[in-house]
Amino acid sequence: MNRVSIWVLSLCCLVGIGLSRSEDGVEELKAKESLLSYLEKDAASPGANSLMVPLTLIQGAVSKGAVCLDGTPPGYHLDRGFGSGSNSWLIQLEGGGWCDNIRTCVFRKTTRRGSSKFMEKQINFTGILSNKAEENPDFYNWNRVKLRYCDGASFAGEGQNEANRLYFRGQRIWSAAMEELMARGMQNAEQALLSGCSAGGLASILHCDEFKDLFPKTTKVKCLSDAGMFLDATNVAGGHTLRDMYGSVVTLQGVQKNLPNTCTSQMDPTSCFFPQNLVANIRTPMFLLNAAYDAWQVHESLIPSSADPHGSWRECKMDHSHCNSTQMQFLQDFRNQMLNAINVFSKSNQNGLFINSCFAHCQSEKQDTWYENDSPRIGNKAVAVSVGDWFFDRTAVKAIDCAYPCDSTCHDLVFK
Repeated sequence: MNRVSIWVLSLCCLVGIGLSRSEDGVEELKAKESLLSYLEKDAASPGANSLMVPLTLIQGAVSKGAVCLDGTPPGYHLDRGFGSGSNSWLIQLEGGGWCDNIRTCVFRKTTRRGSSKFMEKQINFTGILSNKAEENPDFYNWNRVKLRYCDGASFAGEGQNEANRLYFRGQRIWSAAMEELMARGMQNAEQALLSGCSAGGLASILHCDEFKDLFPKTTKVKCLSDAGMFLDATNVAGGHTLRDMYGSVVTLQGVQKNLPNTCTSQMDPTSCFFPQNLVANIRTPMFLLNAAYDAWQVHESLIPSSADPHGSWRECKMDHSHCNSTQMQFLQDFRNQMLNAINVFSKSNQNGLFINSCFAHCQSEKQDTWYENDSPRIGNKAVAVSVGDWFFDRTAVKAIDCAYPCDSTCHDLVFK
């Protein structure tokens, strides 16, 4: 049996991300930021041979109104491809939750999720962004880009709040970034993959067809959403935590005008921010990589603190091995809801799936879950191999794990 990664985080960080309406101040918001960072980043420090890639700010973005929440220019990290990958491009959209009210958006302005002033000047490229064939066999020599996330609405907002000097310009950031990358050589791409994790995984779904339309029909273009299948699910108290939050994001940040009209012509805007109502209508080939028991959704959508005031779910939430049979059935029902949500999507020959029965979040960016000797597998095939087989049409990939606890390869997240 492969090892299971035990990631430790203090309980103070398990409060809802942007979901709490209490006024506990900056410390609470810092705790939310900490949980986001923990879930989406590799826990290991960069090694001596790690590839560190510098930040590039998008010149001219400010004049186009394509700015972060605080008005600073957006940015990205680019590592050039080489050899056979010189004319191939991989764009990774950064994740990081959402801000759904003035208070949480104002706080984000003081972090890297809302201002390029606070972004790292260089970041470690690992997992799907690695430049080593032994770590990233199919994409290591491509042009690889990490587009930073600083708008709080999955690169989809359009508007501003003058009183608080907030700029909701996610859609403009997307457009300015694509224009810049096309000018830097992406227009000559022979093949391109748009990917993203978490809120970036949702963004890759929202922008997938737009990305495809940037290129000539002769270019091979596909999309990957990692941990982006956020479900319109009921929490343990019968409420709709994530729907309430998404409704506020869509309203506050003016997202409606940028949602696919294939959805908004039939459903309300909030419903059209949920991937389950979008994926079946995407024209471009797409791969969904998701844990069936997504750790962020378990903590922040299914079992938010507000829905468990007496703490009866606390032990289960912290460590799934402590769930009783009733609680585990609730989580199994969530898995079934996810499988039902992707049913139509999965029937398309052009689409791919890797839905493993793990308690994890974002598996393409971390080296241990992307491609290692003991990385998660379905049918003895790692995530990286599955994505590569699908992208290069080596074989169809429709990998859906059996239900927990059958998978011994998971790198589950356990909080203490």
